[in-house]
Amino acid sequence: MLIYFMQSTNKVPRHLFIQQDLLKRIDSGEYKEGQLIPKEHELTEIYQVSRPTVRQAIQSLVNEGYLERRKKRGTIVRLRKINQEFTHVIESYDSEMNRKGLTPVTHVLAFKITKANNEIASQLNLNENDDVYKLVRLRYVGNKPVVLATAYLPYALLPNLLDIDFTTERLYAVLEKMQFPILKIRRKLDVLKADETTAHLLDIDEEDPIFYFHSTAFTKHNIPIEYSISKYRGDINSFVFELNHKA
Repeated sequence: MLIYFMQSTNKVPRHLFIQQDLLKRIDSGEYKEGQLIPKEHELTEIYQVSRPTVRQAIQSLVNEGYLERRKKRGTIVRLRKINQEFTHVIESYDSEMNRKGLTPVTHVLAFKITKANNEIASQLNLNENDDVYKLVRLRYVGNKPVVLATAYLPYALLPNLLDIDFTTERLYAVLEKMQFPILKIRRKLDVLKADETTAHLLDIDEEDPIFYFHSTAFTKHNIPIEYSISKYRGDINSFVFELNHKA
């Protein structure tokens, strides 16, 4: 496919024509979110221009937030940010995504009984080496991985939890049915670089920034019922914080 500059476009700088044409293809869905656009040398052939002209057009779209350069991969159509509101609302991931008109998908990577280390035990008010459930889920929006979440729950309080299929069941809804509704959550946020495993699972580059949440959820009588570690992609997630005036 070759695109030649017609007489009507002679007054339009070539880099601007390419920029507008690429944007049109993004808006039409020809180049979808997260998809690689053709490489620079391919674009020079498509548009019959020099590589610096192509680079100028691409850089303009990068600067405007439509494209993103990825190490070792190329240039992709940038994913639109998902505003996460769980920082001030207690709501399941599935419920929030559904409310936003998005399609949540959950893959359970691991679900087993293990021993609590010092960190987990201290967050759940347990003794070190007490039994806990470990639930590892990779959460998607459509076909895009968004967050890698690992939850720990006290085994002694939750018999038969391994019988639950958390690809379809919501953890907080299950806890509520078992008479352990989530009434309060304490969260801590860090921004870190993705390690090799996290980068692979979230489909990002190693050392890309991720939002790293430590959360402890409390049920009745201020009993900690869940300790979770969630790693959110930095490129497609943003977070909404709501602050109220203290009287």
